[in-house]
Amino acid sequence: MSWLKRIFLFMAVNVLILVTLSFTLNLLGVQPYLTHYGIDYQALMLFCLVWGMGGAFISLALSRIMAKWMMGVAVIDPSQARGGEADLVALVHRLAQAAGLPRPQVGVYNSPEVNAFATGPTKSRALVAVSTGLLNSMDSVEIEGVLAHEISHIANGDMVTMTLIQGVVNAFVMFLARVLAFAISQNVREENRRMVNFLTVMVLEIALSLLGMVVVAFFSRHREFRADAGSARLSGRDKMIAALKRLQRVYEPAEENAQALATLKISGRSGGFMALLSTHPPLAARIAALEGR
Repeated sequence: MSWLKRIFLFMAVNVLILVTLSFTLNLLGVQPYLTHYGIDYQALMLFCLVWGMGGAFISLALSRIMAKWMMGVAVIDPSQARGGEADLVALVHRLAQAAGLPRPQVGVYNSPEVNAFATGPTKSRALVAVSTGLLNSMDSVEIEGVLAHEISHIANGDMVTMTLIQGVVNAFVMFLARVLAFAISQNVREENRRMVNFLTVMVLEIALSLLGMVVVAFFSRHREFRADAGSARLSGRDKMIAALKRLQRVYEPAEENAQALATLKISGRSGGFMALLSTHPPLAARIAALEGR
């Protein structure tokens, strides 16, 4: 899986939903913000907020389903789990209980990456998934630190928080795209204005959504520090530090060629322009925060 696919895996779902909503609304002629005098900006702001937030919450509602499909996550049936799978489910459920959460679904996906993620629309419908690479590369102490980190994401309500942030970004994207598209369409012949406006909105929404990912990624990096702190409370600080140091040993020697930049995952890039799109802070910074440095 390429680094580009890993970055946009989940964010692309939101962009797709946003563009699809806009396409449908334009196709049906739903444009209550347009008057004979031009744009009613107050009506446009309300229109964009409703549909922008709606797109984000549709993404949230589909997050668990999309994760299973895109990542190929095989959910473990607790009643039929044996051996290592049974131990994994028991550990996740124990950590969830310690955090005061309902038992999430637990799944495994086939990937050499040392990674894990948590997703789901609510705390009672969450999914914790780990890669086969993580299970094969980490010992029990490190795995517990990682799983406690993912459980902390659920306990902190990070999925909903990020959805709200994404919804606000969506609203701004829709607003700016329509204002700019309207201005551009006024410079062409009247018979072509509707088509030019339609196409320009689609193009601008895609471009502005990519810029919006920088904002969403910024907030995502901050939530990682909170999840690290939550892991320290649930499983012990040393276990989370051990897990992060393991990731350093795995990724830093080959950082230039094989950097994991996955949304909702546990590793991030330390520098360069792509750091703006990284959903996770540098591993060294996360370790320093846990060690009080």
